[in-house]
Amino acid sequence: MSTTVETTTEIRPFEVEIRQEEIDDLRRRLATARWPGKELVEDPSQGVQLATLKAIADYWAKNYDFGRLEARLNALPQFTTEIDGLEIHFIHVRSQHEGALPLIITHGWPGSVIEMLDVIGPLTDPTAHGGDAADAFDVVIPSIPGYGFSSEPTEVGWNPGRVGQAWVELMGRLGYTRYVAQGGDQGAGVTDAMGRLAPEGLLGVHFNFLGAAPRELLMAALNLRLAWSADEREQFSKFLAVAMRGYIAEMGEHPQTIGYPLLDSPIGLAAWMLDHDADSYEKISRAFLDGQPSGNLTRDNVLDNITLYWLTGTATSAARLYWEFAQAAPAALKHPPPHVSLPVAYTTFPGELFQAPRHWVKQAYHNLIYFNEADKGGHFAAWEEPEVFAGEMRAAFKSLRTKGGPS
Repeated sequence: MSTTVETTTEIRPFEVEIRQEEIDDLRRRLATARWPGKELVEDPSQGVQLATLKAIADYWAKNYDFGRLEARLNALPQFTTEIDGLEIHFIHVRSQHEGALPLIITHGWPGSVIEMLDVIGPLTDPTAHGGDAADAFDVVIPSIPGYGFSSEPTEVGWNPGRVGQAWVELMGRLGYTRYVAQGGDQGAGVTDAMGRLAPEGLLGVHFNFLGAAPRELLMAALNLRLAWSADEREQFSKFLAVAMRGYIAEMGEHPQTIGYPLLDSPIGLAAWMLDHDADSYEKISRAFLDGQPSGNLTRDNVLDNITLYWLTGTATSAARLYWEFAQAAPAALKHPPPHVSLPVAYTTFPGELFQAPRHWVKQAYHNLIYFNEADKGGHFAAWEEPEVFAGEMRAAFKSLRTKGGPS
């Protein structure tokens, strides 16, 4: 993966290049993998199941077309630019429709720009996907520093707030004076930071994951009595389960430790990336074992994402964002950042780690202009159900198109 550094503000074209020796090395590691014994239960309660991972390894080594990753990315306009000392990789697709609204989308972990590829068409060319020309977006999809093709930070401090500042700089550098932002998972933290910065030109933000804990969730965590429905109590249990997961704790406490096996073993990397949440694991497992994908969570699409992380060797640097978030949390509690005063839109998907009720979101974001419960999709909503996701973007930002208009 090559690029050149010339000036600090120049935007340069970028192409992915995968060397054959990298593919050969990956296949060799897959062929010589050491496997543990089968789990002692018939469900995934002990972790990623042996049959699932062996099916992934077999398809990866024998049937996966490594050229597709290179071709899919190089078919799109990709660029790099230096921001705050780092080379930032991003995809930038302009709509052919006049007056398109610029939208910057931030991925999370274990996702990447790969999970956003299939929403580009519906967003930039809505007339070909059941929408109107007035629904069109220009789309900017950057790789978070240390993720995929963006360079790895060489100093601490690259927390979601700093990434958000970099995205503001990027949108300005692209010439956009009016735009909107979207994020889920770690991307929700970055987009939340952008909302709190409230830079000139940012019209509003959309989330599909509640990263900002509203007051009543914090009260509940302190065992204060709240009159909640049975469904709310169930969602709060899920919220706590997410917050207390060992998966998140290990990356938040010791990203370097978990990084060693992720960079040395493609099997270890695949297992860790699959062990993210029960809904996506079940869907991905079914795709490999039974050949029945859920939406766009196909075997090839899933392996595009895992292969990207393997070839770029960025699993350790990606995990460090969790550490950065943990380091910044105490200061944020002591000196809370400003509220998000900008318009906020939110979509909850049924397969998400927890489904935030509307009033939870309203507690976190007082200027809530749009809230919807989608009928399908999970944590990787844009990846799994790109048409549904694109429809949510059209609806969420519709009212903001007339407020000053896009650049």
